Amino acid sequence: MRRRDFIKAIAVVATTWPLAARAQQSTANVPVVTFISGRKADTSAALAAEFRKGLSQTGVTEDKDVVIEYHWLDGHYEDIPAILNEAVRRHVAVIATPANSPGTLAAKAATSTIPIVFGVGADPVKLGLVASLAQPGTNMTGVNFFASEIDAKRLGLMHEFLPKAKRIAVLTNPDNQMTTEATTRALKDAAPVLGLDLLFFKASTPAEIDAAFSAIVDAQADALFIAPDAFLTSRGSQLITLTARDRIPASTFTGETVKAGLLMSYGTSLADVFRQVGVYTGSILKGTKAADLPVLQSTRFEFTINLQTARSLGIDVPPTLLARADEVIE
Repeated sequence: MRRRDFIKAIAVVATTWPLAARAQQSTANVPVVTFISGRKADTSAALAAEFRKGLSQTGVTEDKDVVIEYHWLDGHYEDIPAILNEAVRRHVAVIATPANSPGTLAAKAATSTIPIVFGVGADPVKLGLVASLAQPGTNMTGVNFFASEIDAKRLGLMHEFLPKAKRIAVLTNPDNQMTTEATTRALKDAAPVLGLDLLFFKASTPAEIDAAFSAIVDAQADALFIAPDAFLTSRGSQLITLTARDRIPASTFTGETVKAGLLMSYGTSLADVFRQVGVYTGSILKGTKAADLPVLQSTRFEFTINLQTARSLGIDVPPTLLARADEVIE
């Protein structure tokens, strides 16, 4: 076994075994939920709180009525099979995969009996997760938050924001194959209509993000489009530092990193996704079948602009965009 593989194996055991032991020792009669997110734990406290808020809306309280075993992958999607194998072996009550398409697809392959509550960025019917939105008909239900389906719209807004930018760098995570393929396909279809040239870069670790930025600068890209991947989204501080250093205007899916320093975002509310996954998880714990819970579709789309970042980059924001923004960071 390679040293890197050995370290990963130890890491999976280290994160999974204590949780399993805790459940076995102190929660013999309390249901267990396996929660899997591609994000970092230390940047996701607010989202975890939204999940718990959703649970509480159904009358379910963590550590009283249910044990939640949190797995924050920090982009290590290769750890998902081991986590799911353990969850299936112990037959946990629910598997929750909010805003985690790779985890959702892996969960579908791992079990057809344990209820799965997902948050996916593409059509769950086309992904083969459910029979229909109204009647899932399987052990799966959840939320479609349109991350990949609005990539073209976000690129169009970026073009309006930066009409002189013609060479657009696109940063994707190759370990999240489904999202990478969806984003690549959508942008390649949209770019010719807008007269844009796309330059694709990949990163699945913090070091690879650093290397990608060096390549983006060398390629003289005019702007950066960040794919809607949980790992990349959770690396907000790193992305903000690098875009400021290299003076690269950037577009992302979530408003949280724009509030902290990136230029612009367009997307649905991840807080709403995590809360609704919590609501459905609580409903299933109360006895409702996943097959009877219709898949929800996000309806609120947020366009956020950081005016301070625009000024620091010497960008004049078109008044029409300012008028359309849902939030402007002064």
